[in-house]
Amino acid sequence: MATNALRSLWVEPRPANAPDRRPRDWALVAVLICWSLVEVVLRQALAPRPLLLLAVLAVLGPLLWRRTHPLVAVAVSFGMLTIVDIVRILTASQGALLNSIGAALILAYALFRWGSGREAAIGLGVILLWLAITYVADPMSLWETVEGYAFFLFAAALGATIRYRAKIRIGDIDQAKAREREQLARELHDTVAHHVSGIAIQAQAGRAIAASHPERAIEALAIIEDAATRTLTELRAIVGVLRVAQDTEFAPQPGVAEVEQLATDGRTRPRVEVTLFGEFDDLSPAVGAAVYRIAQESITNARRHARHATQVAVAVTGDADQVRLTIDDDGSAAGGRAPAGYGLVGMRERASLLGGSFHAGPAAERGWRVEAVLPRTGTPR
Repeated sequence: MATNALRSLWVEPRPANAPDRRPRDWALVAVLICWSLVEVVLRQALAPRPLLLLAVLAVLGPLLWRRTHPLVAVAVSFGMLTIVDIVRILTASQGALLNSIGAALILAYALFRWGSGREAAIGLGVILLWLAITYVADPMSLWETVEGYAFFLFAAALGATIRYRAKIRIGDIDQAKAREREQLARELHDTVAHHVSGIAIQAQAGRAIAASHPERAIEALAIIEDAATRTLTELRAIVGVLRVAQDTEFAPQPGVAEVEQLATDGRTRPRVEVTLFGEFDDLSPAVGAAVYRIAQESITNARRHARHATQVAVAVTGDADQVRLTIDDDGSAAGGRAPAGYGLVGMRERASLLGGSFHAGPAAERGWRVEAVLPRTGTPR
C-alpha cells in the first residue's frame, strides 16, 4: 500500500492553469531588493559583496517563474546558493549572507503547490542538499539546524495542503456543474416527452376522423406541425447536455408562472415579493424552468446567508428576445456570502447551457443581487 501511495505521488501531474507573472510578483521582488539594500547598509560582518550579490540574484530571479516552472526555479535558486556556500567553505570566507535569502521559502512552497509529483521529489532533494551544505558554511547549534529544516518542510507541507484543497474544490465545482446538467437534461427530456406524446395523440385522432371529417384532420395536422417544431427546438437544446439518471418522471416542469408561488406573506422572514413584467407566451419550457430554479435557489440562499434580511424582491421581465431575472435582498453586507458557492456555480452553469448570462454579488447600496438573462428560445452555446 505504501508503495502504491508513493507511486501515485510520483506520477501526480501539475495543477492546470498555473498563473503567470503578476504585478504583485514584481512588487515582491522590489520589496526584497529594498530589504537587501537595507541589510547591506546596516548589518556588519557580511560575506564578500560578490557572494552577497550572487546569493540575492539566486533568490530574486527565479521567484518570477516559480508557478510556471517550479522545478527550474528551485534548481536555479538552490543550485546557485549551494555554489555560493561551497565557495565560502573552500575559501574560508568570513561573514554571513543576507537574511533576505529567506525568501527562498516561497520557492519551496511553490514547488509543492504548482509542481508535479516528480518535480516536487527532485526539488526537495535539491533543497535538502543545500541545507546540509549551508550548515557547514555557517555552523549552528542542533536546535537552529532543526529549526531551519522545519521551516522549509513546513513551507513544502503548506504548498501541498493548499494544492490538495484546491483540487478538492475543483472536483466539487465539477460535481455541481454535472448535477445541474443532469437536472437540466431531465427537464428537457420531460418537455420533449410531453410534446411527443401530444403528437402521437393528435396523429391517432387525425387518422380516426380523416375519412369522415377531413377538415378536422387538417386541424390535427396543424397541431402536429406546431408540436413538432417545439420538439425540435427542445432537442437542439438538449444536445451537449449530459444525461446520467434514467428515473424520469413525466410531470410538468415549473415555469415562470410558478415563480409567483414563491412569494410569501409578512409572517415569514425574509418576506418574498415577486413581480412579473412583459410577455411570457411561447417561452421555451427549459428557460421557464431555469427562471424558476434560479429564483428558488436564490431565495433559499438569502434565507440561509443574508443576515438581518427583511425582504427578498424577485422581478422577472420578458421582452421579445430574452427574459431577465433579478433577485435582491436587503441583508447585511457582513453576510459572508461567497460568489463561488456551489449553488451559484450550478445556477451559472444552467444559464450558460441555455445561452444566457449570470451574475451574483453585493448590491450597490445594501444586500446581495442575483441577475440572470436568458434568451427566450434557450439556444445553447
